[in-house]
Amino acid sequence: MSTYTQILYQLVFSTKNRKETLTKPNRENLYKYIGGILHNKHCHLYRINGVDDHLHIVTHLHPSIALASLIKDIKLATSDFIKKDGIFEKFSGWQDGYGAFTYSIKEKDRLIEYVKNQEEHHKIKTFREEYIELLKEHEIEFDEKYLL
Repeated sequence: MSTYTQILYQLVFSTKNRKETLTKPNRENLYKYIGGILHNKHCHLYRINGVDDHLHIVTHLHPSIALASLIKDIKLATSDFIKKDGIFEKFSGWQDGYGAFTYSIKEKDRLIEYVKNQEEHHKIKTFREEYIELLKEHEIEFDEKYLL
């Protein structure tokens, strides 16, 4: 018997200290690089987007890939890529943690649209407000001191 899964993830993580270092002109290069990482790990990428201080990735993980390992690999590889290519001058790394939220495949189009519209969305809401909403929506207990 084969392994079959259909788990849609929204992955969210921020720059170190939420510094606004992911400048718009070079974000597309970062997104393509992350897309390559996901492709090489046989994950299906639906959408990547973000703003100056954080990213959202909508993906399906291959059954052989552990979520924590994938996030670690993305952060390590992109940190090296950013520093080597100098695409974000003031980038000093990623935050330690991340958010990973699961969705029904029936919510895929709505989720993709939400991530697609991050710039518009963040004209109204801060990262912190958005992140707390996601945590509450998914009934995840959290400690405010880690949301600085």
